[in-house]
Amino acid sequence: MYRDPVESLEPLHHRQAAIRTLRVGMIGIGTVGSGTFRVLARNRADIAARAGRSIELVMVAARNLERAAGIVGDSVALTADAMHVATHPDVDVVVEVAGGTGPARDWVLTAIAHGKHVVTANKALLAVHGAEIFAAAREKGVIVAYEGAVAVSIPIIKALREGLAANRIEWVAGIINGTTNFILSKMRDEGLDFAAALAQAQALGYAEADPSFDIEGIDAAHKLTLLAANAFGMPLRFADAQVEGITALQGVDVACAEQLGYRIKLLGVARRQAAGVELRVQPVLVPAAHLMAQVNGSMNAIMVKSDAAGLTMYYGAGAGSEQTASAVIADLVDVARLDGVHAAQHVPHLGVHAHATNALAVLPRAAVHTSHYLRVPVHALDQIQAIAAGLAERKVPVRQVALAAERPGVGPQVLVLTGPVEQGALDLAVHALQARAEVAGPVTTLRVESLEG
Repeated sequence: MYRDPVESLEPLHHRQAAIRTLRVGMIGIGTVGSGTFRVLARNRADIAARAGRSIELVMVAARNLERAAGIVGDSVALTADAMHVATHPDVDVVVEVAGGTGPARDWVLTAIAHGKHVVTANKALLAVHGAEIFAAAREKGVIVAYEGAVAVSIPIIKALREGLAANRIEWVAGIINGTTNFILSKMRDEGLDFAAALAQAQALGYAEADPSFDIEGIDAAHKLTLLAANAFGMPLRFADAQVEGITALQGVDVACAEQLGYRIKLLGVARRQAAGVELRVQPVLVPAAHLMAQVNGSMNAIMVKSDAAGLTMYYGAGAGSEQTASAVIADLVDVARLDGVHAAQHVPHLGVHAHATNALAVLPRAAVHTSHYLRVPVHALDQIQAIAAGLAERKVPVRQVALAAERPGVGPQVLVLTGPVEQGALDLAVHALQARAEVAGPVTTLRVESLEG
């Protein structure tokens, strides 16, 4: 029977009003947790309208209860015991923003065992223990959502799983660590060496006192692992990723890249090939005119190449309290909408991908096929052709050869851009080149990414 839409509004309003508030328990009230509390409170009405029901923070676990009380006031129950949040019957969803991979794993698995949904911004936890966590969530029929774990303000997980759901993803590549991007920007713009740029990042709060996870590429590899799982339906393979940070990067190479028309970025790349998936993080040369090369400071950007949509790019802040809170609350909205829906429809977590049996292999380093940049110290300027000939002898395609601009304290340098070649073949060619009489020191190599379709 036909029903006038206007007449149906009032009953629908009553039905929505009857939906119970989603009750949130949060573990951790640091940078991300405090931002989440503020944004939930400030935008309460808008969030409820978009979620279809109210979302309320009812309990917080914190090490420093006095500090926590100063943030949340007396409107939220406080406890020093994270397990109390994970098991409390009045908590529907647990937000884990304390970090780490040890206790956090136990809290999350306990929450899942008690039938609670989980939202986390903890990329290390998921990269290391994700397979176990997602399997437990699938068995209990609950959601594990983690948008804030990958690119903070950029909704890239939603883009991959929802906006690009019709597509076969070919590759994902991104600047997914704000600290290293800030350091590389300073090295290029101000001519700083790595140590000076890192010290500036630490002074401004962009880098931790111990910046190892960032500058060694580990943080980016954690995030890339999650991106690849969503893009290709493969299990989490962090242990198989090729990870190289920026600690060995020299200012001379940043300058030489600029001379050749490129900029150096720490890039995470997950690329589907016939034999498997490239899963790698390393500093690479990107054409200076490319949009990715214009991503500076602590900003993040991710490109996706898919068969139907083609190239798409996503840009936003790579760090920040409320920026991360934005992603955490977006996940809470998903939970509010999907709570009670059949588990197979739970978009945020990996679902069947978490236990794929026909998983794509991760290609070994030697099999990765890209163009390369070489900086070869030589004894004299007239030895440029000898270097090109030495590479040609080893079947390395040479696209461009140039002399580096003179720099104080740096001897003659030959710069080479190769065509695409397997890493294993290039390694052999560089080893042979290193033994030539013309070569005056270690040969530096970096990959080159065109980021074209």
